[in-house]
Amino acid sequence: MSRAYDRRVAEAGSPRLIAVLGVGVIDDPDRAVLCADDLGLTRGDGCFDATRLVTDTEGNSRVDHLNAHMARFQRSAAGLEVPCDLDAWHELIAEAVAAWTQPGHAVLRVILTRGRESAPAQPVTGVLTITPLDEAALNGLEGISVITLSRGHAADAFTDVPWLLGGIKSLSYATNVSAGREAKRRGADDALFVSTDGYALEAPRSALVWRIGDHLASTRLDGSGVLASITQVAAFNGATAEGVPTSYDLITVPELVRTDGAWLLSSGRLVAPILQLDGTTLAHDGAWTDRLLNWVIQPDM
Repeated sequence: MSRAYDRRVAEAGSPRLIAVLGVGVIDDPDRAVLCADDLGLTRGDGCFDATRLVTDTEGNSRVDHLNAHMARFQRSAAGLEVPCDLDAWHELIAEAVAAWTQPGHAVLRVILTRGRESAPAQPVTGVLTITPLDEAALNGLEGISVITLSRGHAADAFTDVPWLLGGIKSLSYATNVSAGREAKRRGADDALFVSTDGYALEAPRSALVWRIGDHLASTRLDGSGVLASITQVAAFNGATAEGVPTSYDLITVPELVRTDGAWLLSSGRLVAPILQLDGTTLAHDGAWTDRLLNWVIQPDM
């Protein structure tokens, strides 16, 4: 598979799908499914995960790396001490995917909250959505410009402090969204968080991967608070299968600029080569982007 990867996306105004844990697919996607005192809404007390859904012209769908995403979802819930019934979620996902027939690329998102503040004895809240993928997400395959933004902490700040929820995909996502807006204000496509001691960490919604010679590396997770990326792991699994060495490390911004290439990887964007970082041009080899893309889109093993 090359960068000519299918770019078909659902047109504006195409359908959306909403499903609720314990209820199933909702007939009307505009129907309210959350209460005003839901702790996910009022305090961000919950977690989510998301992945790509690809549907062919006959309405048959494939979910990318579903098992890995749901395992991360369960880890996030465990970190928040929110019950997560994976069997129930898989049943809901199967029902929702069967009901979705819009050809093209979409995003399947699962959301779990602690439930209603006024009814702590009631079950948790679980919501699933499927929405068409914005075409702009695929434009990154041709390359993006990135700026660095301070994350406000050192690269090892999350060591032995689990209450800071490092590496958990929580609903408290306002900082990530704000960083994306700041990148747009500065004329860039995305941002790269940097620790106060100078190390490149991750993008607001993507993992960082860089190449030195034939070696690929990504940011280490221990103590950094960086979210474990399903897309990055898929890429490294594919690389390892082909004999390409991989590792997890820390890299400073000046060192990153001097590498043989760098990319942001995510379920939505897939593989986006960083062509400019803070206005400095980075090396780029399209053949390596193609290789990463091939590894990323392989089905679950």
